[in-house]
Order: sequence, then C-alpha cells, then structure tokens
Amino acid sequence: MSQWSQVQQLEIKFLEQVDQFYDDNFPMEIRHLLAQWIESQDWEAAANNEAMAMILLQNLIIQVDDQLDRVSQEKNLLLIHNLKRVKKLLQGKYHGNPMHIAVIISNCLREERRILAAASMPVQGPLEKSLQNSVVSERQRNVEHKVSAIKNSAQMTDQDVKYLEDLQEEFDFRYKTIQSLEQNDKNSALIKQEMLALQAMLNTLDYKRKEVLSKIGRVIHEIDMLMSNLLTEELLDWKRRQQIACIGGPLHGGLDQLQNCFTLLAESLFQVRRQLEKLDELLTRLTYDGDPIPVQRPQLLEKVNFLLYNLFRNSFVVERQPCMPTHPQRPMVLKTLIQFTVKLRLLIKLPELNYQIRVKATIDKNVSTVSNRRFVLCGTHVKAMNMDESANGSLSVEFRHLQPKEMKTSAGSKGNEGPHMVTEELHSISFETQVCLYGLTINLETSSLPVVMISNVSQLPNAWASIIWYNLSTNDPQNLSFFNNPPAATLSQLLEVLSWQFSSYVGRGLNSEQLNMLAEKLMGQQVSYNDYQLSWAKFCKEHLPGKSFTFWVWLEAILDLIKKHILPLWIDGYVMGFVSKEKERILLKDKTPGTFLLRFSESNLGGITFTWVDQLENGDVTFHSVEPYNKGRLAALPFADILRDYKVIMADNVPENPLKYLYPDIPKDKAFGKHYSCQPNEVSKPSDGGGKGYVPSVFIPVSKILNDSTEPHSPSDLLPMSPSVYAVLREHLSPTAIETAVS
Repeated sequence: MSQWSQVQQLEIKFLEQVDQFYDDNFPMEIRHLLAQWIESQDWEAAANNEAMAMILLQNLIIQVDDQLDRVSQEKNLLLIHNLKRVKKLLQGKYHGNPMHIAVIISNCLREERRILAAASMPVQGPLEKSLQNSVVSERQRNVEHKVSAIKNSAQMTDQDVKYLEDLQEEFDFRYKTIQSLEQNDKNSALIKQEMLALQAMLNTLDYKRKEVLSKIGRVIHEIDMLMSNLLTEELLDWKRRQQIACIGGPLHGGLDQLQNCFTLLAESLFQVRRQLEKLDELLTRLTYDGDPIPVQRPQLLEKVNFLLYNLFRNSFVVERQPCMPTHPQRPMVLKTLIQFTVKLRLLIKLPELNYQIRVKATIDKNVSTVSNRRFVLCGTHVKAMNMDESANGSLSVEFRHLQPKEMKTSAGSKGNEGPHMVTEELHSISFETQVCLYGLTINLETSSLPVVMISNVSQLPNAWASIIWYNLSTNDPQNLSFFNNPPAATLSQLLEVLSWQFSSYVGRGLNSEQLNMLAEKLMGQQVSYNDYQLSWAKFCKEHLPGKSFTFWVWLEAILDLIKKHILPLWIDGYVMGFVSKEKERILLKDKTPGTFLLRFSESNLGGITFTWVDQLENGDVTFHSVEPYNKGRLAALPFADILRDYKVIMADNVPENPLKYLYPDIPKDKAFGKHYSCQPNEVSKPSDGGGKGYVPSVFIPVSKILNDSTEPHSPSDLLPMSPSVYAVLREHLSPTAIETAVS
C-alpha cells in the first residue's frame, strides 16, 4: 500500500493535519494523482543537489503533462483547469530554484510519515503535545490581531498628521496675510477679529500637536509591549519547534506568519518615524511657547530607533540549519572538507533591502568557548540576501558551497579525536551583516544551532546522538559547553524522539509495544517509565549489559539495516522488530505451527532473525530461531526471498519451508508476495541461459535441525542452484529425492 493510500485511511483529526501543509506551493491534486511516482523519487537528495532537483522538476512536469492528456480525453474540465494551473506554477515558480520544490515535497512526505506514525500510537508523545498546545495557537492569533491593529493605528495617525499639516498651512497663510497689511489696516475691527480667529486656530494647532504626539506615543508603546512579550515568545517557540524538527519531530511552520508580523511592525515603525520627521519639519516653520514637539519628539524618536534596532536584530534567523547534502536527515553533523548548506532569512521583507545586505559566515567566532580544535570555512562565505531565490519571495540567502577545514595545532598535529571527544565537542557557525536604511545603520548577528564536526563517517552515529541529546534537553541555542555536564533526559520524551528517528528516516514510527521493549532495554524491568530520568552515558557511552556496544550504536545499526535492506517490509508494518526472546515465545506459543515473526537481533549489530513455532509429536510446543541475517548476507539475497525459499532439513532429510503464517495469522505469501524478486513460477528455464552461455543460479537458504537440537545449525548454508534446476526438481521429484540430489 502506498504512503498516500495509508494517509487517506486516517481519522479526520489526522487528515486535518495533512491538509495544513498542502497549499499552492505543492497542490494536493498533484500529490494524489502522482502518488506512486512521487514516492518513488529521492526528493531528500534532490533538496541538496541542484542538478538532480532540475531533472526531477522536469520529470514532474512531464508527469503532469501525461495526466493532462488523460483527463483531456475524459473531458474533465475542472481537473484540466487545475492541472494547467499547476503546470504553470511549476514552470514559473521553481524553474530558477528547483531545489525549493524538492525541499517542499520532501518535507510533505516526511510530515505524512510522522502523522502516520503518530496515528499508530495510542496517545501523542509529550513533546508533540507541547508543540500543539492550544495556548500557543491562541497566542499566534493574538499576535496577528495586534499587529494588524497597530498597522491601522499608524495609518490613522498619518491622517492626523496630514490634517495638522493642512491646518498649519492655513494658519501660515492667514498669519502672513495679516503681517503684509499696512499698520493702519491692522487696527481695523475686521483685522482684530481675524487675530482672535488666528489665536483660536493656534490653540487648535497646539491641541492637535499634542494629540498626534499622544497617538504616536500609544502606537510606540503598543509595539514595545508586543515585541517584549508576545512576539518574543512566538519567535522563541518557532526556534524551539525548529530544534525539534531537526531531530525528526513535526515540521515547524509559522515562519511566514512571523515574517508578516515583523514586516508590518517595521513598516509601522518607519511610518511613525516619518511622522516624527514631518513634525520636525512643521516645527521649523512654526513654534511657540509651550510647543510640545521640541519636548516630546526627541524621546519618541529615540524609542522608535531603539525598537527598530531590536526588531531587526531579532528578525535575522537561520531558516534551515547546516546540513550536508549527503546526509539530509542528519543536520548539524558536518564532516571536514565536505560541503554543507545553510539558509538564513531576514523576517523584515522590504523591497529596498533586496541585494543590499551582504552576509558573512564564520565558524567558532568566539574561540574561547569551544575546544582546542580550530576550523575555518572554505568556499563562498560572503553572499547577498535577495528575494529572487525563494519561491515565497522572502529576503534570504543560502550558502551552498561551504566546507569546514580543520586547522593544525601549533604542534603540527590535529586536535584530539577520541571516539567521544570529537562527537561531544560543539561548534558554532556565525553570520553577520549590516543594514543601512533611512539613515539607520544596524549590525546584525545570528548563529546556527551547535554543530558537531567529524573527520570520518564512522563518527556520524555518535555525532548524531549528540545532536539529538542536545536539542531534546535544552532550549539554549548556544550552550557550547553542554557536554561538560550533560543533563539527564526524561525517558518518555526520549522514546518519542526515537520513534521520530524511525518515522523520518525509514518511513514508519514505533508503536507502544516496540517503545516498551526499548524502555526495558534502557532501564531494566521497571513497570513505569514516564518520570524516569536517563543519563547521557547510559544512552550513548556505556555498553549494554554483556555486550560490546552501546544502546545507541545498536539502534543506529538497526536503522541502517532497515533503510538499506528491508525498507518495504518495515513500511508495511510486517517487521515486529523490537521484541525480546521471552515476549516472542509468549506471543507464539498458542499460535498455529508455522507461525513466525521477525525480530531484530539483540546480540548482533544490524541483524534480523525470524522465529517460528512448531509442535512435536507428543504435543509439546517448540520454537526455532534462525541465526541473524546481517547486511552482508542481505546484500546478496533479498530478505523477502529468504522468507519465501527458506528450507529446513529435519532428521529425516525432508526439506520443507516451516514458515507458514506471519504473526498473528497472515499467510506468508499474502504479506510478502509483492516483495519477492520473482514469483516461484517465474524462475528461469534451462533454455533461458545466463550471460555468455552460463545457466543463471540462485541461492536457496537451508538450515538443518538435528533430533537433539531445537535450533537450526546456521542459515548460512546457502546452496547454489539454478532456478531452472530447482523448478524441474520441484515439479518432478519428491522432497526426499530433491534432498538426495542437492546433497
């Protein structure tokens, strides 16, 4: 079943979540019509490879054209219209930046997997529940409402300033008219009456000046309060959501909404600044005793400038954290001399800033806060922000060709690279720029989340564990000494993050039973683990009891096994995986003989085994577990084919496949049939031949069980036999005769 088919079967509350991340950037019609094709492409790799992204974009447009031809024949006018609109969107919006559509589709597919994983769990995890807090949603709406109200107030004040300017011009004209009269004319009753009118007008001017200044002061106060409280909280929440998304959690949205708020506030502050400049201009033309402008205007202008400085400083954010294109699901782990990408955005989107802001990237700017290892950035480390590269027109810059290079120490050798020393060292990539606008010069700085520098890919698993632990445990974006004394993590939150590793990396998260097994492996046979605190050492540094590896190394090896060798089986939900030997036997003991389940090995790194239940002649139940298959053997023979062709030779030398039903009662071929590399009746005939006249051969997995043993000797006894020979033998000979032949 395709991922999209699974999504369509979700409950309405989950479908509403899916609906939120499909918009005009990637319409749901295309996701629906091209579901199989979209899921078969590697969008994650394309998101960091422009050439690959361009090819996928062109192929996507071809797929849309094919759908257009089909619906045109069906005369479906609505669908024809929508597909033409989508094609125009793809050609116009993404032609100059094909990686953006790859990022969008990759994120959508990943978010679908996360929602599917969440739907399979009985309750939301504590982290995800906190991110979807109704209080947070209410605050978002409150911020947007207040920003809109502030913008309206600033525009209304504009009208008051204009009225004040018109009133002063009229006063100037009438006053100068009287001043130009002869002295005799000034003594007339009419002129005295005009002077009284001018005095009344001056009183009105004074009142209106005070009123305008008061309104400007209120707008400034409202902006100050909004920035100090709600907007700051909203920005911090977005940064926290970004942290969680980086370690596999829900996609973090809301940056476009924040950009809208920041931009409207900046526009309002610049509008207020122009109003104050206009008041200064009016002051030069007319002033009087008790005039409020020279007293209040300097203070208000100083406050406006102060708010603009703070607004700009907070608006400079890392939109996409540093990530190597070769490992898109392991952000913030960087390898020396390997390119990485990082994207920044200025949330204040003003046209006059386009191509005017140059951003410089550096690493470990504050060297005193990090380790004795020193790095420099090679490649293009200065670029201009612009609105042309982003599909949504945001003011951003993406560095695509940066490489970290380790500098030699004074002794001529590189820093200490012990197995944990390197992966627990945190480094920071900093970005700085300067904004010059309307007479203001503002220096901006921001930094990425802490990154881990590795010099060998073998360090990647432990480095990623450090990234997970840091971003799970702290909101602090720049605690580079974190691992000097790493805090413990709540086990319930850690298990949730571990499930995210599976949903984001291999397409299916963990259910409560699987998580319970992991909890027992981490902390023993304790019943409740909601409040259990797990140490960093127990997670990543201390070996599991009786083993030569840590919990994390064991789990990472399983992720690698799934990704490379059993991914379709895992996504279909047919791999129970995380179940102890004891629990395995409890599940199987009352099942039909031949019922089996698939389990990850607890003693072999990256191994998977299967156990089946059998019944002896006296009625006793017995269990057989095959020696785990590792990635080396699975690279030679697909796991689904192993399950199909597996044979056991009992004491009477009759080979048979003992695997009949996948737990609990699914016929084996029904579960795995679509994953077989070829159907049994499709094996080659002798006349098919192999390359250069050879007969093609296959491997048949065979184990032998002796009378005094309940375990197969070894599944590594793979007997080479051509498909044609095996087919002929099976058709014409008895099982005993086949065994004699292969022996």
